[in-house]
Amino acid sequence: MFAGLWERLFAKEAHNQGLVSVEPETVLTELARVRLPPQLDAATSLITKVLGGSPDIIRREITVAGARLAVIYIEGLADKSEVERVLNGLLIQRPKVEQVGLDLGSSLKRWREAGLPVGGIRSGSTLEDVAKALLDGETCLMGTGWDEVLILDTTGWENRAVAEPETEAAVRGPREGFIENLSTNVSLIRRRLRHPNLRLEDYTVGELTRTSVTALYIEGIAREKLVDEVRRRLTRIKIDGILESCYLEELIEDAPFSPFPTILNTERPDVVCAALLEGRVCILTDGTPFALLVPATFPVYIMTPEDYNQRWPVAVGIRVIRYLGLFIVPSLYVAFTTFHQEMLPTPLAVSLFMQREQVPYPVLVEAVIMQTTFEILTEAGLRLPRPLGQTIGIVGVLVIGEATVRAGLISAAMVIVVSATAIASYTIPVYDMTQAIRILRFPMIFLAATLGLFGILTGLIIIAIHLVSLRSFGVPFLAGFAPFVRRAQRDIIFRAPWWAMQTRPELVASDNRERQGPNLKPKPPESTSSGANETEAEALGGGNPTGTNGRKHR
Repeated sequence: MFAGLWERLFAKEAHNQGLVSVEPETVLTELARVRLPPQLDAATSLITKVLGGSPDIIRREITVAGARLAVIYIEGLADKSEVERVLNGLLIQRPKVEQVGLDLGSSLKRWREAGLPVGGIRSGSTLEDVAKALLDGETCLMGTGWDEVLILDTTGWENRAVAEPETEAAVRGPREGFIENLSTNVSLIRRRLRHPNLRLEDYTVGELTRTSVTALYIEGIAREKLVDEVRRRLTRIKIDGILESCYLEELIEDAPFSPFPTILNTERPDVVCAALLEGRVCILTDGTPFALLVPATFPVYIMTPEDYNQRWPVAVGIRVIRYLGLFIVPSLYVAFTTFHQEMLPTPLAVSLFMQREQVPYPVLVEAVIMQTTFEILTEAGLRLPRPLGQTIGIVGVLVIGEATVRAGLISAAMVIVVSATAIASYTIPVYDMTQAIRILRFPMIFLAATLGLFGILTGLIIIAIHLVSLRSFGVPFLAGFAPFVRRAQRDIIFRAPWWAMQTRPELVASDNRERQGPNLKPKPPESTSSGANETEAEALGGGNPTGTNGRKHR
């Protein structure tokens, strides 16, 4: 079997000629069957060749009590300072070993208990164990005559520092955002949810990338059916690699052909913690700062964490403005100017048609050109470096808009309508939902140019039917609206004060829906009229000649 594996892995000429086809899962399966040979040189050579003989595979040897030990790690994945600590620990242990004359071939357990300065120590016996450990940034300690290797946790590649998320800025609230390191992201959540019921389940997705994925939920709050469905969808994935959480999103979502997202992504740990407290499940992917939250309903895409970090009357007003940003104004403009001129006030109609006297094409073409131009400018501003992107935005709005109006290519009213609609759409906090709204503007414009207001109404009915049919992990996408839930109205369009939101979302959480106690509405202190007079006198300093703090007034 060993010879057969060697031939399959290292027959390069056969591979080049297409005679041998080795799939990644086949290689890992065969590696799991091969145990390491007891000879140190043979074992290290086999490991090096399995990993392709890359120059970043570092092997360092040390002699202890006349026996050879070898430390193997991959440069850049393992922390060099941790590896040096391991070597120093071996040197410290060497006098003790030489004094008692331990037989290294039978002392693997004692080496494991020797107190090496690393965070974690485990053992492995197959090529698969060693290969996975090295590629994860761990270090393997091997010795002559050992039937196993010690795998030491020395992971330490470079990571970006925790910083404020760029896509979800807030005036008030935490400034921390996720980074590309999975363990750091988990710690940001654990620091906020310090409860033993927070559950983590690890998965490895991708035959080649071996990407670590972690699902988080709170036991007793999240529905067991939801957790089982997340497990089922993650374990069924079979793909060569996962490089970003969007890969998972497209592989586990309910409606792959819908323009509307049914899985929420976020960079903010506080948003994740709030979702977990409501009974949702979070999916973290190593290598990306974007976490996935399921189930995601339509109202979630209109909410921001800042809604809950400011006074509720202000949050209600801002949330209503976001819902108004969903309306598709260009299609209404096309419908009114093409079919329903009688619905416009006479002065406004005269002004609009005077502006269009110099425009050489119909309103439909004008709207499509202006909308397409704005989308091009938006994409250019996003893809260019930040200073250049801001310049493109200013040039596009001021120079191109003014020039097209003066040249008679676009009317001034169309520029105003498209610009106002675009700005209003960006009040929607989630970029995925903003993109869906931007895409739907074009078919709505064509329907308005074809059937007028009846076309707009037809388009809205089709969109409404589509939204009602959507599900997110079994939960209706319009939960709260359809089906209508009375208690949910406290946190959909309007946001009730915290003392009035006593329950979790009905269609998301399990039977444990109570999130706070009753009678939390704040009240002024109860006191008699004489007590109130005394309190007022003390507040004015009359009850204490030296002042309320015992300090004399000057």
